[in-house]
Amino acid sequence: MTDKDQNTTHAELIDERTTFTLAELCRACSVEGEYIEAMIEHGILEPLSDRRPHYAFSAASLRRTRVTVSLQRDLGVNLPGAALALDLLERIAELDAQLERTKP
Repeated sequence: MTDKDQNTTHAELIDERTTFTLAELCRACSVEGEYIEAMIEHGILEPLSDRRPHYAFSAASLRRTRVTVSLQRDLGVNLPGAALALDLLERIAELDAQLERTKP
């Protein structure tokens, strides 16, 4: 393997039907399982399957986890604050989509 091959980032397309196990979500976001469980407790994530330790998560959970990690790392936001910020960001996206649909 060349140096160029070793430095290439592996990218995978994820659609809305993609699901993740707890371990996969942790690996994808570089977090521990306890962090994911705390996010569930704060209403940030809703597992598709809540049978511990066999959680299943939607593709939206990947995005929500990454945004939460960024909010905490970059802005020092706690989990309740991240939950509020995520809800507001999603509401803004919904309103933007509605506005785009009403444009002539």
